[in-house]
Amino acid sequence: MDVSGIARTATTIADTGIKQDVAIAVEKKAQEVQASSAQALVEAIPPVPKASNLPPNLGTRINTTA
Repeated sequence: MDVSGIARTATTIADTGIKQDVAIAVEKKAQEVQASSAQALVEAIPPVPKASNLPPNLGTRINTTA
């Protein structure tokens, strides 16, 4: 193998490593954007209104024999 072939192989390997590093960085950024979007959606959910006219025991048990 000649010197130019070794250099070409080394350059190809280095380019591949750089491309993988960039792809990983892009994926991490996409995950961060998705996480912040999901957090914004969760925070946008309005609070559940409390039922003021219901007795306090209502809704505390589930009838599983129905």
